[in-house]
Amino acid sequence: MTLIKSISGIRGTIGGRAGEALTPIDIVKFTAAFGKILMQKTGNTKIVVGRDARLSGEMVSNLVVGTLQSIGADVINLGLSTTPTVELAVPLEEAAGGIILTASHNPGQWNALKLLNHKGEFINDEEGKEVLALGESLDFDFAEVEALGVARKDDSYLQKHIDAVLALPLVDREAIRAAGFKIAVDAVNSTGGTFIPALLEALGVETIYKIHCEPNGHFPHNPEPLKENLTDLSAAVLEHQADLGIAVDPDVDRLVFMMEDGELFGEEYTLVAVADYILGHTKGNTVSNLSSTRALRDVTIKHGGAYFAAAVGEVNVVTKMKEVNAVIGGEGNGGVIYPESHYGRDALVGVAIFLTHLAKLGKKVSEYRAELPQYFMSKNKITLTPDLDIDALLAKMEEKYKQEQYTTIDGLKIDFAEEWVHLRKSNTEPIIRIYSEGPTEEAATKIAQKIMDDIQEIIG
Repeated sequence: MTLIKSISGIRGTIGGRAGEALTPIDIVKFTAAFGKILMQKTGNTKIVVGRDARLSGEMVSNLVVGTLQSIGADVINLGLSTTPTVELAVPLEEAAGGIILTASHNPGQWNALKLLNHKGEFINDEEGKEVLALGESLDFDFAEVEALGVARKDDSYLQKHIDAVLALPLVDREAIRAAGFKIAVDAVNSTGGTFIPALLEALGVETIYKIHCEPNGHFPHNPEPLKENLTDLSAAVLEHQADLGIAVDPDVDRLVFMMEDGELFGEEYTLVAVADYILGHTKGNTVSNLSSTRALRDVTIKHGGAYFAAAVGEVNVVTKMKEVNAVIGGEGNGGVIYPESHYGRDALVGVAIFLTHLAKLGKKVSEYRAELPQYFMSKNKITLTPDLDIDALLAKMEEKYKQEQYTTIDGLKIDFAEEWVHLRKSNTEPIIRIYSEGPTEEAATKIAQKIMDDIQEIIG
C-alpha cells in the first residue's frame, strides 16, 4: 500500500491502513485542511469537485463532498469530468478552488486529490506543504449544524468546455469538417470516452471509432498512453483505415496521437505539433520541462521565438510560462498548455488545434511527422542503496561535466552538442531517473550508458 504526498497532490492506493494508503481517514483530513485554507485565504465558500471514472471514484467523491460540507463549504459537484474541465470551471464559478479526484495515468487501484487554487491552477509547493501540515495537525474546527455547506450537481460543463474550445480563434471547425477525418479513440474506459467523441462531433468529425470509451472505470490496459499499452488502438486504426488515432489518460490531460500506419506519432511530439501551428499564427515564446524533447526548441527558433525550460511538474511549467509570457507550453508526456484557453494541460484543446493544423496541411499524419525535427529518447533508471547521498552523487557528476552546458534547477541536466541527459532523483524511492535524447536511437542510448557508467564508477 502506498500514500504519496507531493507537489502533484495527495495520491495513493485504495485500502490498507491510515497513513500508509489513501484511506477514508486520509481523504477526509487532507480535504478538510485544503478546504479550510481555501476559505480562510479567499473568504469564499465555493469549491468545485470533479472526478475521473475509476472504480473508487464515487466512494472518494462522496467522502470529499461530505467533508467539504462539514467545514461549511458549498460544493459544485461536476461528477464524471476531466482535469481540464474542473480547471475551467473554478474561475467560471468564481470558486475558492477545486479538487480533482484522479490518479491520472496510475493503475486502477490508485486515486488522488489534485488541488486547485481560485484561478483553477495547481497549488504550488509552499501551499501544498501548508495543506499537509494542517491535515496532519487537524488544528481546526468543523462547522456547527446550522453552518454546514450545501452541495449541488452541475452536469453542464461538458458542453461549456467544448464551447470554450470551439471559441478559440485558432480552432477552425469548418476546415476540420471539410477534411472528413476518420478517427479512432481509446479513452481507457474513463471520462475521455464521453468528452473526446463529443468534442470530435462538435468539430464536425462524422466517423469516430470508439475503443474502450465506456466510462465504467474498468481499465482494459495500463492507463498510461504509451505504445505498449495502445495495441488495440493501433489495430483499430489499421482495421478501419482511419486517418489517425487519439489516446488520452483517465483524466484527459495527456494526449497522444497515432498515425494512419498504426505507429505512434510520439507523446513527446504532441506539444511540438501544436506549438508548430500556434507559433505559425502567434509569435512568441515556448516552455517545456527539462525532460522534454529538444524538438520544441527547434520549432520555436524556426518561428522566431525563444524557448525556455522549467523544472518537471505542471505548476513549474506554468510559472515559467507566465514569467516569459509564453504563447504555448507544456510537457513531453502529451500535455498541452495553451494560455489563450487556460493554464492547464488540456487534451481537448490539443485535439482541436492538432486537427485544425492537419486539416490545413492536407497531409497524412505520418507525412507531417517526417517533416518535424527528428530526435529519439531513452529512459532509464539506476536503483541505489537507501543510505546513499544522491545529492552528493549529483554534485560529483556536475563537477565531472562542468565544462559542458548544464543546469541544476531540477536534478542535473547536461546539454551536449547533439544530445542531452537529465538526471533526477525520485522523491519516493532510492533511484535516479536518467532521461537522454539524441538525433538517433543509438546516440540516445549511448550517451545514457556513458552517464550510467560514470555513476557506477563514482559509487564504486
